[in-house]
Formats: sequence, structure tokens, C-alpha cells
Amino acid sequence: MHGEYKVPGGKLVVIDCDVKEGVLSNVQLSGDFFLEPDETLIRIVGAIEGAPEEATAHQLAERIEGAILPSDVLFGITAEAVGIAVRRALGRALSWDDLDFEVIHGPVVNPMINVAMDETLVEDVAAGRRKPFMRIWEWDAPQVVIGSFQSYQNEIDQEGVDLHGITVSRRVTGGGAMFMEPGNCVTYSLVIPTALVDGLSFAQSYSFLDQWVLEALEKVGVKAHYIPLNDIASEVGKIGGAAQKRWANGYMVHHVTMSYDIDANKMMDVLRIGGEKVRDKGLRSAVKRVDPMRSQTGMAREDIIDVFLDHFAQKYGAARGEITAEDLETARERCKVKFATEEWVHRLP
Repeated sequence: MHGEYKVPGGKLVVIDCDVKEGVLSNVQLSGDFFLEPDETLIRIVGAIEGAPEEATAHQLAERIEGAILPSDVLFGITAEAVGIAVRRALGRALSWDDLDFEVIHGPVVNPMINVAMDETLVEDVAAGRRKPFMRIWEWDAPQVVIGSFQSYQNEIDQEGVDLHGITVSRRVTGGGAMFMEPGNCVTYSLVIPTALVDGLSFAQSYSFLDQWVLEALEKVGVKAHYIPLNDIASEVGKIGGAAQKRWANGYMVHHVTMSYDIDANKMMDVLRIGGEKVRDKGLRSAVKRVDPMRSQTGMAREDIIDVFLDHFAQKYGAARGEITAEDLETARERCKVKFATEEWVHRLP
């Protein structure tokens, strides 16, 4: 059996092995990484040999770490990476190449519909009714999307919401509030099997799933990087943030909102800045910490989106997909019973 894992920012780790009577055997570790001394390779392989085939990536990493000496030098390879490569060889973890993706843009919908589809479309993928996908949102009215665990009154200034006609919705993922106007943000959702991030910590999974968008940002002239846990930033400021939720059905949604442009005054009318955030960031406002893509690229939002769609499609062999009328109707029904209800939006008052 054969498995590969490319360490983010590191090297390729390759495992070839057999399974005999429920344990790993004939293990071979290879790749373009660096190890010193050579005997380190022998000790790592020895730690994997005889491991139960049901061992998790974390359990395999613990065995490997126990075999690595303080004097060993590893570059471009980690114990966790080897564990993930083993899991992939055994078919327990997936790679991007294992998935048949679609890439979707839009359609333009009511703000609440996009939030609902981050739940309903995951159910469709899990049930085999739809392929895994990356979908870029479009919406027809301004909105604030608060995190699943945020307090409404702590985050939202109701006078500002009423003044500007803002839709307030609550998403299924954690994280902070996002002020989103049509044409001023680029938001995408990635729906995948959780097996794609098997063996990765939550922190590692964020940067792993967004590696493609960092590459796409570079294509439009933005040198971006990840700030753990979930912020995407450039050399001149924060661009956006990510959030994710994993379901018991074996699938997950990972989504990102990035600022293209920003109406600072309106955002400050609508969002509250808590005392802890002020103490953490000093007197700088949330606006000053955000540097929109428009100012860095000089490109139209539509052109940036085209680069994102094309890059994802080329990198992962994704075909163009679409949201159907049935998808939208399912999302509308979910809004009626959950996402648009007072009980959900104000579930943490």
C-alpha cells in the first residue's frame, strides 16, 4: 500500500507498507526531506513496523517521537506527517487527489440562504447527492454573520442594524462576527470529508485547507500568510478569517470571508467592539486592522473571483457545478425552521 503527504511549507513524505495479521510490516519511508544522521530513518521505520493497522495518526506520531533522539535533525518532515502518510497508505485518510470536486459561483441569494446552505449542502454531500465542492457566495443585501457561540447583544448594535437595514444571521461555525456587503467581500465555503484532514490538529487543518487560496492571492499580487488559529493576513494587514464545523456524518464545512472593500463607518455603526478586544488590540479599531484586497490589487472583485475559481479548478481538477432550484428550496425551508428564527439568531442573547 502506498500513501503520500506533502507537509505544508515542507517536503513530501511517502510511505509504502503491507499489513500482516493486523499490523504494519515491510514499511518503507521515502521522500525529498532531510534527516541527520542516516540512522534516524531506520529508527523511524522501526517505530512504525508492528504498529496496529487501526492506529491513528496521533498514535503513530507518538511511536515515532519515541524513536527520535534529541540530537537528530529533521527538516521538512515531522512525526505527524509520517503518521498521516501511513493513514493514507491504509486508506484511512484522504488526499486532495482522492476527491472529485466541483467549483461553484453564486447564485445571488438572500443573505440567510447562504448561511443555511452551509448546513443543507453538507448533508447532500454526505448522502452522496452532491460532490465535494468549493462555493463562492453571492448575496443581495448587507448582513452581519455572527459566530455560533457569540452573544447577539455583545456583538450587535441594534440601532445601527435598524438604521442601515442589515440582516443579522448566525452561522453553524464558531469564530467572530463578519460584516458583509454585496460586492465588498469574497466568501467561500469548502465542503469535504473530514478524512481529508485526518491526523491534523485543528490549527493545522485551517492552514492546510486554505493553502490554495494563499496561492490564488499571490496570483493577484497579495503576499498572504496564515496567523494561527484562523486569520489570513498580508504584509500590510488582515485580509480575512476562517471557521469550520465537523459533523458526525464524516463531513465538514470550512469557510472563509475576506475583505475586498469596506465601509468603515457603517461597520462601526453595526458591530460592537468588546472591552477585551480593545484591551488586546490597544486603541486601534477593527477597521484599522483590516486591509482590503481592493487596495492591494487594484483589481475588480469579479476578476479576483475568476482567478480564485480557475486556480482551484486547475489545482484540484474540479469541474464547474451549480446550485439548483431544489437546493435553494431546501435552504429556504431550513431558514423557516432554524436559521431565520428568533430562537436561533438570538440563541445566545
